[in-house]
Amino acid sequence: VKINGKKHWAWTWQNQKATYISITDNRGIKSIKENFKNGFKQNVLVHDCWRSHFNTPALTHQICIAHLLRDLNYLTERYEHPWSKTCKSIFLSAINLKKEMSEVEHYRSNSERSNLENRLNGILEHQLPIDNKEMISFQNRLVKYRDFLFTFLYHPKVPPDNNASERAIRNIKVKQKISGQFKASSGGHAFAVLRSVTDTIIKNKQNV
Repeated sequence: VKINGKKHWAWTWQNQKATYISITDNRGIKSIKENFKNGFKQNVLVHDCWRSHFNTPALTHQICIAHLLRDLNYLTERYEHPWSKTCKSIFLSAINLKKEMSEVEHYRSNSERSNLENRLNGILEHQLPIDNKEMISFQNRLVKYRDFLFTFLYHPKVPPDNNASERAIRNIKVKQKISGQFKASSGGHAFAVLRSVTDTIIKNKQNV
């Protein structure tokens, strides 16, 4: 986000009931602490692999599967190796399973979920060709964040992606395409407040 020609960042934290948007002058943990100093100890944070989110106190995390699927599409085109296709198939099967699960099934043992967990563990242990460097790097990233790949299959209200958060900041990008930037930080702050309130009202089916 540009404010008077200087680079700033738009943040959003949201769920099914509320949206909170903030515009700050940095993209690090400082901005998170300024907005939520105690973090989200009772909640699951859904995000991509940005380190600042992992440094935020939370119940646990969910890595955005949509981001991973886009990476897998690229890797399939880049290397034409069956590993990326198999990995994509596992993630898509997990998303489909999520759609079929009732709320209580998230807390019970589930054979389909266990099978997906085992399939994922197997593909993460698979040895890739040494010249497929980008694919190996992606595999290593999945291994590093293994505990946060299928969180959404254990918590009924946790989605497999952060698409809702991306939608929450879309209006800021539309605003900037029209006006180019905010002239002052007060204007950016006012827009963030109004957008937060408006989106929250819409989510609660109230009259804007």
